[in-house]
Amino acid sequence: MSSGHIKFSQFQYIVKLCQILRQWRGKAHRSIRRTPPDVPSGHLAVCVDINHTRFVVRASYLNHPVFKKLLVEAEEEYGFSNHGPLTIPCEEVLFQEAIRFISRLIQGSNLTVAPSS
Repeated sequence: MSSGHIKFSQFQYIVKLCQILRQWRGKAHRSIRRTPPDVPSGHLAVCVDINHTRFVVRASYLNHPVFKKLLVEAEEEYGFSNHGPLTIPCEEVLFQEAIRFISRLIQGSNLTVAPSS
């Protein structure tokens, strides 16, 4: 093999990597645009109860054991193929209490929890 052929294949490899990066950037940009404008960075929207009341909660709450239990219940009720917003199958009052509890533990504050409009 000549050194010219090796340099050409390295160039092709770099070009291919650039194309892949461009595609991933495009996908990331499109996914950012799908986030509703009323959902701040680091938060997500969830629907709760049979009325599907919408709440905006911190994404960090997903790691808390109480929220994980709610996610397990959602998976058992709806499965992973649920399209659209994350739906939590529990009463609004219970969900609000869970979020207040998590908020006090994580932030040490009494955050007011109210449905988003």
